[in-house]
Amino acid sequence: MNLMGLDIGTTGCKAQVINQDGKRLGFSFREYGVDTDSHGKAEQDAEAVWQAALEVIRQAASQAGSSSIGALSLSVQGDAIIPVNGNGKAIYPAILGMDYRSAAQADRCARILGDRHLFNLTGMRPHPMNSLTKILLLRDISPAVYNSASRITTYADFILGKLGAPGITDLTMASRTMAWDIEKGEWSEEILHALDVNPGLFSEVVPSGSPVGTLAPKVAEYTGMSEKVILGAGGHDQPCAALGSGVTGPGRGVASTGTAEVFSCAFKKAGNRDAFYKGFYPEYSYTLPEMRFTFSLNHVGGILLKWFRDNFCDAETRKSAETGVSAYKLLDERMPADPTKLFFLPHLNGSGTPWCDMDSRGALIGLTMNTNRHDVAKSILESLTYELAMNLETMEGAGLEVNEIIAAGGGASSLPWLHLKADILNRPVIVPKNHEAGSLGAAILAGAAAGIWDPAEAAAGIARSEKTIEPQSGRVKIYRSRLETYRLIYPALKEVNRRIAYE
Repeated sequence: MNLMGLDIGTTGCKAQVINQDGKRLGFSFREYGVDTDSHGKAEQDAEAVWQAALEVIRQAASQAGSSSIGALSLSVQGDAIIPVNGNGKAIYPAILGMDYRSAAQADRCARILGDRHLFNLTGMRPHPMNSLTKILLLRDISPAVYNSASRITTYADFILGKLGAPGITDLTMASRTMAWDIEKGEWSEEILHALDVNPGLFSEVVPSGSPVGTLAPKVAEYTGMSEKVILGAGGHDQPCAALGSGVTGPGRGVASTGTAEVFSCAFKKAGNRDAFYKGFYPEYSYTLPEMRFTFSLNHVGGILLKWFRDNFCDAETRKSAETGVSAYKLLDERMPADPTKLFFLPHLNGSGTPWCDMDSRGALIGLTMNTNRHDVAKSILESLTYELAMNLETMEGAGLEVNEIIAAGGGASSLPWLHLKADILNRPVIVPKNHEAGSLGAAILAGAAAGIWDPAEAAAGIARSEKTIEPQSGRVKIYRSRLETYRLIYPALKEVNRRIAYE
């Protein structure tokens, strides 16, 4: 029996098929779009995402041998909401996690229930990212859609429903909504009653790796797979990526670069919840039993590099089209070897943790007449890593143990970025053989659903390393000094950016 992991990201989806030794047998990727505007909107055609998912499932299955696949699970982007009718069809665009129009609704949640009380109940501070605030936003801006919805799903229960298991979501996704009581392990009657939200809009919740059904006949016919393929409850993309990177307990952190730049780790229970609260770090369920998960977040990671490529790198884009070599790889090859004296505040969509300041804006500091776009490209990577370093310090202050870093996602393919992570974080960076940790984690959960292995044991055996990059003492010293300069930038620009935001 081979296993498929489906990864539903913000700007694209991937399907990966592995055998029981962890060898990749098939892989496919499709991009799709996000509809944004200057008012904070970030929406997506959920049905188009499903069609893209169908295509990558079919292509990856074909590469591996469609009849060989015995189980499928998924890794999904967090926090998006999708109102659906009784047939599981989206009746409104998905409102994504990066949609910040629900700021007023987040404030309302805090005012009615109390910011700290909500965190104590759910492990989530009120923030426009949270799914519950987006449900309130939908009710405010489109009451007809809200009232006609049979359910309001995340991408987890939306895609599972399309595959053949409607009305079911997993524990990691439920515990990210700010509507789930993490201690009682149930949808919070107190929260939903206080906000007048119908509990019937939410799906049944099961642990990651639970079997939830089999493949729908129409999906089986289109993809060439058997109707007997077991569907497994998956997880939020960050815990799935951590599982696919071999995180089975404390001590390891995962630096995962997708659309966003995320640093995550698993633990038994938060030792210093005050530090979690002050740093806007969530506490929610991991993909393994009896464990919790947290992460720092920079809203722009890969999407910032895409913005830079699309707006300033015509030469690399043209050469990429001619040669087939990625424009990002071409940029890597031209980056200066030495640390730059440029600082790029990467707050193009507000700041992430530990400030979560929606009014912060991007900035490039230190320009001279000698600066070129290759210097700027490196400064972007440096500054994203400075943000990561400050979050790592804060998380360690909260009692979390991180001795080594695992690189995951697209950033694991950039050698300059890997060296920057080692030097700025002053820790060894482990590069897995399989860079697609999210879909690999989902495939591991598929195996758990099929009953062929314990997911922790499978992750420990399958997540093999390709190489380890050690920090270089000379650059560590330079970057330690640069980091101290970088710390000054956000506070210095905070009032300026606030004025820009509200002019």
